[in-house]
Amino acid sequence: MSAEARAREAICRLGASIFARGLTFGSSGNISVRIADGYLMTPTNVSLGELDPARLAKLALDGTLLAGDAPTKESFLHRAMYEERGAAEAVVHLHSTHSVAVSCLADVDPANVLPPITAYYVMRVGTLPLIPYFRPGDPKLADAVRSLAGKHHAVLLANHGPVVAGTSLGAAAAAIEELEETARLHLLLQGHRTRFLTEAQAWELRGG
Repeated sequence: MSAEARAREAICRLGASIFARGLTFGSSGNISVRIADGYLMTPTNVSLGELDPARLAKLALDGTLLAGDAPTKESFLHRAMYEERGAAEAVVHLHSTHSVAVSCLADVDPANVLPPITAYYVMRVGTLPLIPYFRPGDPKLADAVRSLAGKHHAVLLANHGPVVAGTSLGAAAAAIEELEETARLHLLLQGHRTRFLTEAQAWELRGG
């Protein structure tokens, strides 16, 4: 099996798993993988639970559709992450419930939305900046993502959801799932006295 064929199968397996676990709904959410001559992306208006490896969109580096169905309408978000993160091999974007809920809160720190609740969140996500709200499909959203993607592999779109890049599809999936679980914990802890990791503990986890 070729590298591209393996990537197609991996995208579909991840999509089915994400959908089955309720991390995305309807036709929301999208996944992409960088390949030798461009990108593979999930198609527009297709549930992640019903992906067909043969119908994934194949795009050239400039975004031209080479084969397959039309790509997600949010393909520009993926390309913005890839263009700013040379080591990125995959990008996952979800409308996962708890992350979206946190993205709607009024009093979050836009430089780092979630506090360091667990070690795994710090190691897999680090800091999470909030991208201001733009209507879906607005090209200005790509510019906003691009402005932060060089320093952050994960961003949270206001009133929308997270976008995470990874050095592999597995790494991107693990980070966005850790982000969603941390968002859930953050909401559960609202109104409770909470012991977060200290700055020194978080610094050590990030490698000093």
